[in-house]
Amino acid sequence: MKDTLIINRGDNVAVALRDLEKGTQIQPGIELLEKVGRGHKIALVDIPENNNVVKYGFPIGHATTLIKQGSVVHTHNVKTNLSDIQSYSFTQKLNENRYKKKNVTFKGFKRANGDAGIRNELWIVPTVGCVNGIADLMIQQFKNERGGDIAPFENVLVLKHNYGCSQLGDDHDQTKQILADAINHPNAGGVLVLGLGCENNNIYELRDSLGDYDKSRVRFLLSQDVENEVEAGVQCLHEIYEAAKYDKREDVPLSKLKIGLKCGGSDGFSGITANPLLGRFSDFLTAQGGTTVLTEVPEMFGAETILMERAENEEVFQKIVRLINEFKQYFMDHQQPVYENPSPGNKDGGITTLEDKSLGCTQKAGTSTIVDVLPYGGTLKKPGLNLLSAPGNDLVASSALAAAGCQMVLFTTGRGTPFGSFVPTVKIATNTPLYEKKRHWIDYNAGALIEDISEDLVLEDFIQYIIRVASGEWVNNEKNNFRELAIFKTGVTL
Repeated sequence: MKDTLIINRGDNVAVALRDLEKGTQIQPGIELLEKVGRGHKIALVDIPENNNVVKYGFPIGHATTLIKQGSVVHTHNVKTNLSDIQSYSFTQKLNENRYKKKNVTFKGFKRANGDAGIRNELWIVPTVGCVNGIADLMIQQFKNERGGDIAPFENVLVLKHNYGCSQLGDDHDQTKQILADAINHPNAGGVLVLGLGCENNNIYELRDSLGDYDKSRVRFLLSQDVENEVEAGVQCLHEIYEAAKYDKREDVPLSKLKIGLKCGGSDGFSGITANPLLGRFSDFLTAQGGTTVLTEVPEMFGAETILMERAENEEVFQKIVRLINEFKQYFMDHQQPVYENPSPGNKDGGITTLEDKSLGCTQKAGTSTIVDVLPYGGTLKKPGLNLLSAPGNDLVASSALAAAGCQMVLFTTGRGTPFGSFVPTVKIATNTPLYEKKRHWIDYNAGALIEDISEDLVLEDFIQYIIRVASGEWVNNEKNNFRELAIFKTGVTL
């Protein structure tokens, strides 16, 4: 394996592929002036003060002092170029998808509305956090009464959250919308919507917002309206079971897959291995007529023009502009800098500025045309590559992707994380040491891409793995029973 990688011919930095000692010759005539850690950047030339540091072929900030050739380039000598709200002009640079449509299927569950689930689960969706514990009791008694046999359901779980009451305005609306999205999700073979009875997230208003839901598989119960809410809830679960008991996996075209693209605990390899792998997979899936979704709006800052150039038309372009500038305004309304995003773990892993992080993050979107932009809580309408409004927070963004209709989330990480959303959350390591250390967290190793294994071989292996997951193979967050629903909160709690 090489010592360093130059990502783009226009870059003035290289990335260290392993820990390197002072004095190591990384290129002809370029010797390290200091020790550098794996994933960190090295100056290939002298970079004068105020000149741009270039990585991925784009500026990731500017030098705050003279950076000598062979020196480490990081937070001590680089500052972001980002500013506040900007104006943009519509200029298209569309790419032809290099992948061809194939006759590929997975084994999924066909739903009455034409969607397909990759899981067949029985969910209890609380309208308010006050009934989370009651829902646990219902599941325990339901399983006991069935002797532990819940087939054809593959799991029974509560989508626990803390909200549904003491909320106003956007917060209330967002809670209601995310829960409605979950109730209609194709991975749920049945849903019990469980309320308390006095919360402002009124169960009947929530029901009326669902549209044309499958009434044979969705039940509603208010705990304050019955004498024994656990018995009443268990009876509802048995009724849902009867409606679903003949469910089975069938061949479903890959075009029915809707997949969220997410990263967290990123490092200097994220934009080199795992994120580009997801980008190639996204291009492949959209070529099959499937759907992918990129979110984490703050991690588009600094790379947003690359996305804007790929807008299908001017209407989509204007949606992307609003997506970026409205999220910047959210930062500004709270007196926060728009560029303060890389975490301590990101920086330890070699990410220096938000532009550095964003240019790596947006690699997950591949090169396909962007067909639509969804608001937070919005659900997918168009096949192809979509953008979704949500913050970078791992739990909130992954939940938003699931709520949008994604049957699974592909989650790249260089530092590692165990959590999972309420849909299968596939963890993809950016580097082999993480994969080997955390096999109980990580599902797939993209670190092979810097170990002389070809992109095409890794992509084909990854496609086959995702088909197996879509066909029922559990991933680590499911094996560990780490399932989270996190809702975006922006306002006042009463």
